[in-house]
Amino acid sequence: MAMSYGMPSFAANDDKSGEFVSDWWHQSVNVVGSYHTRFGPKLNNDVYLEYEAFAHKDWFDFYGYIDVPKFFGTGNTPDKGIWDNGSPMFMEIEPRFSIDKLLGVDLGFGPFKEWYFANNYIYDMGNGDAGSRQNTWYMGLGTDIDTGLPFSLSANVYAKYQWQNYNAANEYGWDGYRFKVKYFVPLTSLWGGNLSYIGFTNFDWGSDLGDKDFRDNNGRKARTNNSIASSHILALNYDHWHYSFVARYFHNGGQWADGAELNFGDGDFKVKSTGWGYYLVVGYNF
Repeated sequence: MAMSYGMPSFAANDDKSGEFVSDWWHQSVNVVGSYHTRFGPKLNNDVYLEYEAFAHKDWFDFYGYIDVPKFFGTGNTPDKGIWDNGSPMFMEIEPRFSIDKLLGVDLGFGPFKEWYFANNYIYDMGNGDAGSRQNTWYMGLGTDIDTGLPFSLSANVYAKYQWQNYNAANEYGWDGYRFKVKYFVPLTSLWGGNLSYIGFTNFDWGSDLGDKDFRDNNGRKARTNNSIASSHILALNYDHWHYSFVARYFHNGGQWADGAELNFGDGDFKVKSTGWGYYLVVGYNF
């Protein structure tokens, strides 16, 4: 899951009519290499194909991507994808709908410029088995914040409804909350392109998964009620090409308890859900 946010380069390209398929639906196709991601109980590496899009038009604000796991046949042993009986698709979308514009009322005050009905929907198709599928909807309130500085900042707070979740104990019910903060900082011109720093952090809390789910080999909780994923991105953007390096910090990634000792039938192993994972992204904007 790259979430490279390479797309802000389009902000300077809206006047280049004819160069892109749409002048408001900004999209790219990316090749992503990931190393030591920690959303599951085992460290994961992958090289995959991604479709990414963002838009902001009138009352509609959108970011999203679709990944095709292990598309290039490269990944570590526990990683499976489209060609080897793994999931053929992982998707995350973040549509937001402006309450101000839909009501025709300016609800901004202080540094809060605009308010949104905010959503964060995650879907993992899996391989046909219910235990390989995730289906999660976060819904709540979002806002854009005026910092008084030359960078953008937004924040969303959600309640989570959990459908399928790889057979975890929190399926089919309300289960916790998420606070998401995002920021975009233009840095400088570099090598004929624009270098930017992009960051976003998910704080998940209030789940019952750690209390309800199974125990590890030593009788300790194998899951947690909270987790953090914080991404820090350097993106070099051109009109059509973008390149990103992503460092993502996980704390109890995927709500797996760091240090839990597990055995899924192929030997004991220790969960390493706290630490850094990395991504390299090369993409073409069209």
